[in-house]
Amino acid sequence: MQQVTGSRVDPAPSRLNYRMQRLLLTPIFRLVLRVGVPFMIGFGGLTLWFSDEERRDAFNLLISDLQAEIEQRPEFMVKIMAIDGASVGVSEDIRAILHLDFPISSFDLDLDEMRATVAELDAVETARMRIRQGGVLQIDVVERTPAVLWRSIQGLELLDASGVHVRTVAQRSAFPDLPVVAGEGANDAIPEALELIATSGPLMMRLRGMERIGARRWDVVLDRNQRIMLPETGALQALQRVIAMDQVPDMQILARDVVAVDLRLPDRPTLRMTHHALDEYRRIKTLESEEGRL
Repeated sequence: MQQVTGSRVDPAPSRLNYRMQRLLLTPIFRLVLRVGVPFMIGFGGLTLWFSDEERRDAFNLLISDLQAEIEQRPEFMVKIMAIDGASVGVSEDIRAILHLDFPISSFDLDLDEMRATVAELDAVETARMRIRQGGVLQIDVVERTPAVLWRSIQGLELLDASGVHVRTVAQRSAFPDLPVVAGEGANDAIPEALELIATSGPLMMRLRGMERIGARRWDVVLDRNQRIMLPETGALQALQRVIAMDQVPDMQILARDVVAVDLRLPDRPTLRMTHHALDEYRRIKTLESEEGRL
């Protein structure tokens, strides 16, 4: 019997097949096949589709319509504005500067910008905004509290305790309980003025106001045209010293014919007498001189 002999088949893979199998075992290569290739195909298809201008315009119009439809839904519409903590005049100013036409979509409201706009009003110290349930734009306002009346060349102005302008007023009688300050630069030294006013307790009934002199120091203005001229530094201590001297029964310097108590030089306080007191003083000195010659 004749034996058939043939070439024996090598079971080992080819070099190319071997390398492909090794690549398929690489995690990065498998990730590229699963994610990268589909992404590139999809990206290429979208790029080709959007390369047509009409298709781009149609797509943008569709997005705009969907956005407008969502923004105009009733649950996103703001219908009214509510302002708490503000006076009638300030509320009117807020409504005027915001100038909103209701109803309006909440997506069209920039609350941060609106809050900054309201906070720029002189009478507003702080403002908070939020959209309440039911389509209400809620504005919570804290107004500045007037502390003094400043009589300047522009007229009468209300200032708060830090010297910030609140508003202009027409007459002093509208705020009879507020102290009056005057003079150039008085608004920059309101905290010091309030401290001096608080210290002048025994003189409060006679106090007419505070005047800033040369934007450097204060004069305490009393009735009967009397003044306490305070120094640039140590004004509080100087005022306390005058009040203490006035409380001594034998001195009571402010009860005498004194025009001013000059404390600009703390080591050399000076009393300025009225013309009548000076004339009387000269008359007494003349009489004493004549009596001495007799």
